[in-house]
Amino acid sequence: MFVLSNFLLACAQGLNAILTIYSWIIIVRALISWVSPDPFNPIVRFLVQTTEPVLDPIRRRLPVMPIDLSPVIVLLFLMFLRSFLVRTLLEIAVQVR
Repeated sequence: MFVLSNFLLACAQGLNAILTIYSWIIIVRALISWVSPDPFNPIVRFLVQTTEPVLDPIRRRLPVMPIDLSPVIVLLFLMFLRSFLVRTLLEIAVQVR
């Protein structure tokens, strides 16, 4: 059973790392949107390509506002996933031992 416990622990830690990295990508994208970035810059293109599939559906459902709140909503959802899903996996891993 320790193999399953270690596997769940590794999954929880990996998921936590992925969610943390994606949160930082969202934050950098939001900060860069405050200035006028070069759309042909490879870093800007990477940020747009990795965040737009998540931000666009939320942006379409929100009412038109002068401030784009979709990054805030995504960050709140990522925080929920980290606190609920990662902790659940960790607790299951502890109980399986």
